[in-house]
Amino acid sequence: MIIATLVAAGRLTKESLYSAADRLEDARFKAHEWSWIDEGSAADIEIQADPSKIAQLRSLLEGSIPETDVIVQPGEGREKKLLVADMDSTMIGQECIDELADYAGKKDEISSVTERAMQGDLDFATALVERVASLNGLNIGAIDRCRADRVRANPGARTLVQTMKRRGAMTLLVTGGFHDFADPMAAELGFTEVRANYLESVHGRLTGKVAGKIVDATAKCAALIEMRDRLGLSKDAVLAVGDGANDAPMITEAGLGVAYRGKPKLLAAADARLDHNDLTALLWAQGIPRREWVRD
Repeated sequence: MIIATLVAAGRLTKESLYSAADRLEDARFKAHEWSWIDEGSAADIEIQADPSKIAQLRSLLEGSIPETDVIVQPGEGREKKLLVADMDSTMIGQECIDELADYAGKKDEISSVTERAMQGDLDFATALVERVASLNGLNIGAIDRCRADRVRANPGARTLVQTMKRRGAMTLLVTGGFHDFADPMAAELGFTEVRANYLESVHGRLTGKVAGKIVDATAKCAALIEMRDRLGLSKDAVLAVGDGANDAPMITEAGLGVAYRGKPKLLAAADARLDHNDLTALLWAQGIPRREWVRD
């Protein structure tokens, strides 16, 4: 059995669900009665189809209802046991290196490089080295100021992490950003483990270098596989979410890989996309109703 979850928080109507069911029937898919997960916000449509038809079903339903996100997946194992998430522009609303660069008066030039790297137009590791080099000489006190003044969790991030943890899932924050930002954010949101880069500093100032091996797309994917295998989980038990092209390998390695406000190269690799709703949509995607969420 395949489940199509339609999410439009506070604006999902019965008429929209009937329309989606009719669209399936017109395409010769047998759709069973739909059911609310949370009335007016999220609902499931059960579809009698082979898993090989998921991509076709997704193409059929995505965009059919305005401002609605659609997640199509096998019904079995939809609640995941491991969450792997990117940080910048996914769990948080900022790109930390861009915000930190502002304290060095270089935000515009670094932001343009960041965008090209996230689009997949530049090698991530090369772009990171270039951007960090621009921070040479910056007082490390700027990191704490930047984190306190500018870095904020995206809506629904803490609820997603805390709810999955309460239900027994493990959680991994994996980022091409820096431990200086990732560790406090992981603690705030409730992540179990963190993988990130280290900014090198000497005598209270950044050297413009990354210390140690860079966490790039390959390292992100490897971290997911390592934690999944350590926990003895199958691929289907993993939910991964990110936004940039460097998240594509880990997204494809997950049972449900989601692009959150994703760049085009990530959208091409993802199993689902969140364009309209916040991160709590990933709880509805797992069939978890609002009454069971852990609220901030």
